[in-house]
Amino acid sequence: MHSITRSCALSVVIPVYNEEAGLDALVGRVTAAAGAIFGDDFELVLVNDGSKDGSWARICQHAEADARIVAIDLARNHGHQLALTAGLHHVRGELVFVLDADLQDPPELLGPMLAKVREGYDVVYGQRVKRHGETAFKRGTAALFYRMLGALVDTHIPRDTGDFRLMTRRVVDQLNAMPERYRFIRGLVSYVGFNQIAFPYERDARFAGETHYPLSKMVALAVDAVTSFSTVPLRFASHLGMLFGVAGLVSLIGIVWVWMAGGTVQGWASLAALILIMGSVQLLVLGVFGEYLGRMYMEAKHRPLFIISEVRSHPLAVAAPAESEADRDPQSPEAIRVAG
Repeated sequence: MHSITRSCALSVVIPVYNEEAGLDALVGRVTAAAGAIFGDDFELVLVNDGSKDGSWARICQHAEADARIVAIDLARNHGHQLALTAGLHHVRGELVFVLDADLQDPPELLGPMLAKVREGYDVVYGQRVKRHGETAFKRGTAALFYRMLGALVDTHIPRDTGDFRLMTRRVVDQLNAMPERYRFIRGLVSYVGFNQIAFPYERDARFAGETHYPLSKMVALAVDAVTSFSTVPLRFASHLGMLFGVAGLVSLIGIVWVWMAGGTVQGWASLAALILIMGSVQLLVLGVFGEYLGRMYMEAKHRPLFIISEVRSHPLAVAAPAESEADRDPQSPEAIRVAG
């Protein structure tokens, strides 16, 4: 949200999905950490991403009791990345602090991360050196994902990082000017550039409840990351074509050699196997092309990235005006700007 009546020093953005059990602790720790540094000159933006438990009711209770809390309710579950995007579009802060609702990223690290910003950095991103409370499978797949991503994409995306970070306003403005639907925000932040630095930390175990990022969502996020920042899968089709072309040429030379020597060329079973292999490769290539084409089709519809059902805040809070047409339409000249 760009056209606002008053800014504040810090905005804390937290997407929430079925986190009723830990919301009280979350709000208490975040407001304590931010209040110790900024007093009352901050806001806590809690984005309810279509929770099925009592998270929204609990968020509203906190918003009605504390003027520093803004409650945003999305019309349905849009997913973590779009819920975070909705929060970033509503911040008023000159600095923006992003963390998850499960308290695995300690809000108390705001102070040390702020010290890095004051040294001249625009982005201070948390880099996990240890992950408490996670299974060996989760740690192994996460490590494999970041290393594969680093080999596939052109943009340098730091390893072992999430969305836990502190950013300046000009970085957030550039993120909000990007209209793409399939968002991998940690990659978009790397793409924006400016001065960025890692902040090593140990990630805590989840405070309450169970993880809302099962394997299926992790795979979907990985696909979003690769297709958003790389065309390597498309080049893979060309490489496969050349590989099988060379293999076919070598086989043809061998067949001609056997025939000229008076032998009988046999191998209908191997021929059937080769046909099956080639068919599988063709379907794989078509699937890769279809993934990119489908994403282009969805982007071409220009549907809104998120739909907000309700925004609540304390009566004494300074409310931002309704979103302008320029804010909703990322293609308008007013919406695309470069912060100095």
